[in-house]
Amino acid sequence: MGEPLPFERPYWAGDRPADIVPWPGEEDEPYALPFHPLELGEDALRALCGFVQEGLPEPDDVDAGAIGLYGFHVRESRGPDPVEQEAQLRKAAKAMGPPRFYTLSPDGSLIERDGL
Repeated sequence: MGEPLPFERPYWAGDRPADIVPWPGEEDEPYALPFHPLELGEDALRALCGFVQEGLPEPDDVDAGAIGLYGFHVRESRGPDPVEQEAQLRKAAKAMGPPRFYTLSPDGSLIERDGL
């Protein structure tokens, strides 16, 4: 809706055609868009946010992996103390014993294996 942004113009003008291999039986049906939407999405991400997720970064792109983000952990205010809860989890894991590994036999039944 509205005037295309500068990074969109080559897509809508047909300068960035989609290289789509049709599914069997769809050879006669044209692709719905004159471009691939994921390629437009990557260019939108670069133009609006300064980085890409796929493809080669350009020299002026932001190194998104170098940006630290704050996170948080939500827990019940009246729930167990995190230190006590961690201790309970460690105690339960210790009581379980070593892990056991299985593989499928040719008949579909499980066979226990040694280690990984």
